Amino acid sequence: MAPGELFLEVLSSGVITQNEIDWVLAEQGRFPRAEQAAAQRLGRLLDQGGIQLGCRI
Repeated sequence: MAPGELFLEVLSSGVITQNEIDWVLAEQGRFPRAEQAAAQRLGRLLDQGGIQLGCRI
């Protein structure tokens, strides 16, 4: 999954899993610039409470 795809999934569900966060952090250095921006937006949304840490059923 690409960070952009993850970003859209998280926006639609409002939830990001711990495994997804771990993946983004581990791979962030390999992302192209636009994908790094999506990863940063995910972090900001999490910090601001726009998305929640949890699990999707």
